[in-house]
Amino acid sequence: MFMKKHFRRFLALAAVTFVIVTLSGCAYFWRALVYQKVGILDYHIFHNRKIDVGNPQPWEKHPLYNTYPLPEKFANYMDSLKTVSFVVIKNGKLLYERYASDWTDTTISNSFSMAKSVVSMMIGICIDQGLIQSEDDPVWKYIPEFNTSENKNLTIKHLLNMTSGLNWNEAYANPWSTTTKAYYGTQLEKQVKKLKVVEPSDIKFDYKSGDTQLLALIVRNASGMQLSEFMGKYIWKKIGSESPALWSLDHKDGVEKAYCCINATARDFARLGQLILNQGEWSGEQILSKTYIDKMLSPASHLIDEFGNVNDYYGYQWWKIVFNDLTVHYMRGINGQYVFIIPEKNCVIVRLGHKRNKIRINDVPIDLFEWLTIGLDVVAKAEM
Repeated sequence: MFMKKHFRRFLALAAVTFVIVTLSGCAYFWRALVYQKVGILDYHIFHNRKIDVGNPQPWEKHPLYNTYPLPEKFANYMDSLKTVSFVVIKNGKLLYERYASDWTDTTISNSFSMAKSVVSMMIGICIDQGLIQSEDDPVWKYIPEFNTSENKNLTIKHLLNMTSGLNWNEAYANPWSTTTKAYYGTQLEKQVKKLKVVEPSDIKFDYKSGDTQLLALIVRNASGMQLSEFMGKYIWKKIGSESPALWSLDHKDGVEKAYCCINATARDFARLGQLILNQGEWSGEQILSKTYIDKMLSPASHLIDEFGNVNDYYGYQWWKIVFNDLTVHYMRGINGQYVFIIPEKNCVIVRLGHKRNKIRINDVPIDLFEWLTIGLDVVAKAEM
């Protein structure tokens, strides 16, 4: 009897909590509780918008394609972090690829925050086409709701450099956080349009997914096209992508989760890296200007980060690191999604998987160094 009484109280409390949370606009909280951890196959739980291919251009295989004898220690490390795809492109040719047993070269998975780098590329294309005059334009020019006393001085460049000063909480583990609401909620556009500048812009680098979501709205409003449509027309079809991609939405026919959630194959993610390695050119067409790419890949060194260090690692939504005296530009997403571009080796390295190492050095997950070590070893053997 005692147990039944307390069980009834628990059910009553749960019901009241459900009603309160739902009526308060926090219904996304329940989705967060159900799914708990984000995953690279989350496109199955969201509505998506398709990014169609044009004329697929399969990668030409390198003469030494897949002849690299992967050392056991590297294979074990890949498997320990549940790597699903590992691809190396050398001199514009497919040199090496390895997939998990339940994966193939046509399996798509989530980019997570690598999508931020793609949104930056789309801003550059809008500037190249004159749809946006300059990255120094005020945000309110394209999002009228930002023409307020707090936000009127916020520029596109502030968003690109992650120095907006907006009141966005980037916490991932907290189910009540702004980012969790953005991921599992259904009113993403409304959510970001309510943001306000609460700290001085253009002083501190402070990574915020909301900055990228606003950039996406700018692309949409400047071009008159949905983000997926724009990407398909001006990037995906032009670089010969082999497989259609999906971009997850906040709700049916809603807006793309622009700060994350492009779902594509490793081979096609590699094309995005190759495009930047080619200085924006593909098959004789200049898709993205060299001028913008130079700005995009150059860290905003006038900024300091939360630790008081000079920002020498982040440009317009692209990361940079020096590894073994090699300059590496890269796209990065949670759980270890990476596209590395190494100009001095004329190569692109892609790693996709379920997990990343929790240990960080200077806020860089240490698995990054291992993927570079493996990829560069593949390249070194091909150069012998």
